[in-house]
Amino acid sequence: MTTSQPMTTIQPRVVNARFNDLAARIHAAATVAKAHAANVDQEARFPSEAFEEIRKQGLLGIQIPTLLEGEGASLGTILDVCYELGQACSSTGLIYAMHQIKLACIVRHISGNATIEGILRRVAVEQLLLASSTTEGQGGGNVRSSEAPVVPDGDSITLERKATVISYAMEADGIVTTARRSADAAASDQVLVVLLKPDYTLERLAIWDTLGMRGTHSEGFTLRARAGADQVLADRYEKIHANTMVPFAHLTWGAVWAGIAAAATRKAQAFVRHAARQAGGQMPPGASQFTAAISSLNALRSLLSASLRSYETVMNDEKGIESLEFQSMITLTKVQASELAVATVMSALRACGLSGYRNDTEFSIGIHLRDVLSSPLMINNERILSNLAVTSIMTPLPVSISG
Repeated sequence: MTTSQPMTTIQPRVVNARFNDLAARIHAAATVAKAHAANVDQEARFPSEAFEEIRKQGLLGIQIPTLLEGEGASLGTILDVCYELGQACSSTGLIYAMHQIKLACIVRHISGNATIEGILRRVAVEQLLLASSTTEGQGGGNVRSSEAPVVPDGDSITLERKATVISYAMEADGIVTTARRSADAAASDQVLVVLLKPDYTLERLAIWDTLGMRGTHSEGFTLRARAGADQVLADRYEKIHANTMVPFAHLTWGAVWAGIAAAATRKAQAFVRHAARQAGGQMPPGASQFTAAISSLNALRSLLSASLRSYETVMNDEKGIESLEFQSMITLTKVQASELAVATVMSALRACGLSGYRNDTEFSIGIHLRDVLSSPLMINNERILSNLAVTSIMTPLPVSISG
């Protein structure tokens, strides 16, 4: 059994770093992430150097409100960070996105809980990294079903769950997990529990040896926890899922995938320029595929931008955010973003030809392709489309372009 170690003491970041040039801080983190991306992929290891720099730059807590020592960054800003990190190192970008998704679920559903406010302050000041545990047992990718229940024990609760996947669990300073509300509750009657490292132990059940996204360390664990009862968020998870979890996940994931697609497209652009110079200005055979990559990347960025605006319009309107129209749109954003990202990287590969297919050239697209192929599989697109078909079949189709 692998037991948790005492939480690593992390030096608080310099306070004035909160107010300096955010773009420069993001760029500094991305530069370090890019320098180590190949080794992270080769060794399938956590991107420790990138997250050391991310902590140094104070980027883990920027979403947290200023009253709780954060910077109150908008979702749009978070997407920009995910996009730049995704271009530098896919695993770094995705880990950062998952951390921010969990933070959003806490920040937007804190309900004046003093204990949770204290945890958020620690995240901001100590730059703690939070992992996510939402998949379990036979449910696989069905995050709206939990087997393990929260068990009351005086002022505390206990929880034991067999988590199919907990990304970067061993490297995280805390885990935010779903659970069944009680032993006699339905599997869909869930709560969200916020745990810090002293609250739990982990026993590894499965290793992580995959085609891509190798640095996320998305291993399986038995999670055993004992924590304060006030570490369970008051809002039902059904509300958290619809109002925050789904929109933040699909937008931040999409931004990471767009970053991967942009990195591949940049290589394709460099290849086409290089080939044209070598041929006295004549375009190489793959030039048309570079145009296709640019087109699908622009479509992907436009999709994410439009979905972000739609979410910002309704994010404080519970009726609007839980409407079938919005939930269908934001869910399909994940499907469309992942498919566009894959198409973009494939076009970039074809633009580069054999130079993109090889692993030993400056134009190699291999790591980008392997990483982006995870995108349709994270909450499988087929599952999403099948689930949406049940509700969409009763929804009237649009009768005009503008309406």
